[in-house]
Amino acid sequence: MSTLFVDPSTLSHAEQEEGTVFAPKFDANGLVTAVAQEAGSNRILMVAHMNAEALRLTLETGEVHYFSRSRGRIWKKGESSGEIQKLVEMRTDCDQDVVLMSVEQTGRGAACHTGRKSCFYRVVVDGQTLRPTGEPRLFDPKDVY
Repeated sequence: MSTLFVDPSTLSHAEQEEGTVFAPKFDANGLVTAVAQEAGSNRILMVAHMNAEALRLTLETGEVHYFSRSRGRIWKKGESSGEIQKLVEMRTDCDQDVVLMSVEQTGRGAACHTGRKSCFYRVVVDGQTLRPTGEPRLFDPKDVY
């Protein structure tokens, strides 16, 4: 199965917001925001970006791929750490510029490269200070990367 995406500019406003055609709206850099949420708990694990190829690979393989802006390339989540994300369900928002993925986090259960379950392990306290939540590391990144 080869996934080609419909150009969102070919859809009416109503078709884009209420229709049945998946036409992701990539930004000027060719990226769409991708939110990974743990299936079952609905906990947000991470937020990243996908280009059309990463989105296609995710839908075709059932394993989540992202586009790394810092590395300038596609990466399969868990390719180094073994912390693969298996796609359970993908949704898009009303204007199709964000995808929300329900995922099964495999391996030790860490979605974050710091070794934690979630990338959201600090609380903004007073607009200037971050307080750790106490989220434990499930692996030591020095041993993995």
